[in-house]
Amino acid sequence: MSLEALERRVRQELEFLNYPARNWVPPRQRDGVRVLDVLIVGGGQAGLAACFGLRRERIDNIEVLDAKPAGLEGPWIDFARMVTLRTPKTVTGPDLGLPSLAPRAWFEARHGAEAWNALNKIDRRDWQDYLGWYRRVLGLPVVNGVRVTEIRPDGDLLVAVLDTGERRWARRIVLATGLEGGGRWQIPAIVSQNVPADRYAHTAQAIDFAALAGKRIGVLGGGASAFDNAATALEAGAASVDLFVRRPELPRINPYRWMENVGYLGHFADLPDPLRWRMTRRIFDMNQPPPQDTLWRCQHFANFALHTGSPWTGLGIVGDAVAARTPKGEFAFDFLIIGTGFTVDLSLRPELAALAPDIATWADRFDPPAGEGHAALGQFPYLAPDCSFTAKQPGTHPHLAHIHDFTFATMPSMGLTGGSISGLKYGVRRLVGGIAKSLFTEDAETHCASLMAYEELELLHLDGPPP
Repeated sequence: MSLEALERRVRQELEFLNYPARNWVPPRQRDGVRVLDVLIVGGGQAGLAACFGLRRERIDNIEVLDAKPAGLEGPWIDFARMVTLRTPKTVTGPDLGLPSLAPRAWFEARHGAEAWNALNKIDRRDWQDYLGWYRRVLGLPVVNGVRVTEIRPDGDLLVAVLDTGERRWARRIVLATGLEGGGRWQIPAIVSQNVPADRYAHTAQAIDFAALAGKRIGVLGGGASAFDNAATALEAGAASVDLFVRRPELPRINPYRWMENVGYLGHFADLPDPLRWRMTRRIFDMNQPPPQDTLWRCQHFANFALHTGSPWTGLGIVGDAVAARTPKGEFAFDFLIIGTGFTVDLSLRPELAALAPDIATWADRFDPPAGEGHAALGQFPYLAPDCSFTAKQPGTHPHLAHIHDFTFATMPSMGLTGGSISGLKYGVRRLVGGIAKSLFTEDAETHCASLMAYEELELLHLDGPPP
């Protein structure tokens, strides 16, 4: 099947499933300006899937904003440096159960069934192309090159301030801003306070790898992105790459493979707090190993060295080099790559900074048993079942219930949702169902009045059928 034929089938299937067909959310205006039913911040995989899910429920008054140019949304092109996705090729999610929208359907239409059968994992650039096709074939209302700088309440609405000076009024806002959407990428103080900014970069930043040819590179971090960047530097001709991991040995078990089951993905959010805390703490403590092919990608090079049990205990400039001290010796580098992930702290998000003091975290809601504390986990927002924020002081700040977190920061409350491809299938269902329910119940009096005034005749003739 060609891509054009697949697109026709998508449209046909959507037509077959288009029941009920009419919109049902009453339109609203503020000062003569249309009020959005839902504003989605982030046009990557999570924002697109959420938009499609809402439209399937006939909530069509939506806008999706993304800070990046079209085709660069998410991490896949600009700073994801893996070769393939880390999830199995059979993953579904953005399709929301529509077979013709599944990644496999698109891949086979573009590359053929034999190519799919021979495929191990989906190339990250193919995934970006799939998302671009998904956006186009569904006609999703995405505006690129626009950043939300502030969200605040305005009566019973929310207003989003944009970096263009414009504003958007909305009844609900969905934050689909990815892994770092609950805080920011993390640079350890030992690096930022002791090394000039032009001598290091975080793995999520733009890096001129061609300029690293012939250089000695030090990489800090044991996650997959640290290894991806190490491999990219080696492939660009780095003289040497040394990767340092705090743990005494690399983790070898990936809890995400366990998490990929219907029970966890669909119903983790329904568990009591002690179980959600214990399970998430275990997942965080286990951490993820780098994929096998990613480790081998580095080990292919004789000038790669892995140092476990080797945190940086000292760092500074000595002569022209960046000198790193570890429990196992001292090293000299020309450039550092920092793969230490991100920190969750809503006050660090510009769009949430003014609201963050009022948003409940897990530390506000749950006191873990002795020996089960986890300071970082306590910083995550404590979310309602529809992924919305809750107030630090219950019963206050009702606008927080109208802001829905669909980032990695949902993890201890919801499990995998918008922050992971694996979580989209069930996360979108929970998010969309919650928004639809809240919009309908909020407008219950309006719907009731509409019913009371309903007089459209169905039975037109009482005198028998025509001859």
